[in-house]
Amino acid sequence: MAENEENVNEEKAPEATADEAAVEEAPVEEAAAEEAPVEEAEPEAAPAAEAPPAEPEEQLSAKERRRQSRSLHTGEAQPARTIEERAAARAEARRVKARHRTAYRARVRERRAAAPATPPAPAPEPEEPKSGSRAKLRQGIVVSDKADKTITVRVDMARQHRRYGKIVRTSSTLHAHDESNDAHIGDTVRLIESRPLSRLKRWRLVEVVERAR
Repeated sequence: MAENEENVNEEKAPEATADEAAVEEAPVEEAAAEEAPVEEAEPEAAPAAEAPPAEPEEQLSAKERRRQSRSLHTGEAQPARTIEERAAARAEARRVKARHRTAYRARVRERRAAAPATPPAPAPEPEEPKSGSRAKLRQGIVVSDKADKTITVRVDMARQHRRYGKIVRTSSTLHAHDESNDAHIGDTVRLIESRPLSRLKRWRLVEVVERAR
């Protein structure tokens, strides 16, 4: 039995010595690794050539921007919001618009200040009074010439109704002064407005446009 125990101890001894040698050698390797000079980092590669400048974005009008934003909408309904949330969203939208409005007005003021001052426009010269009268002119057909130096003229008018668009035909009777009794029944005459000549006469004969056949 004693011999067997000695043999076992002899077998274990070399194993123990090998483990001790490995433990002793490990710190030496670690120290060698620590002492090894740190390799310098390689310089980074030169930056790539600068990319060509991007093309300027196309300037879209407000209408086109709204159309583009609508096209991106998925069509899903928004979640229900409370009255307070809606009021807060409206107030925020107003604040954003106010900021944009203030910035726009500031830019306009800067442009106006930078623009050269233009001389004031000369005052318009007073217009000369136009020659000639503004009396009204009418053309109609003589329906009566019985009175002396007086003719009765029917003036036909056709105008479009403002609401319905239908052509409405009306006529009025005017009494005109004919100094030489030149016009007769059926003649087409031209009248001009004048001062009151009698109870009914406010017109005067200018010329006979067409004689009755």
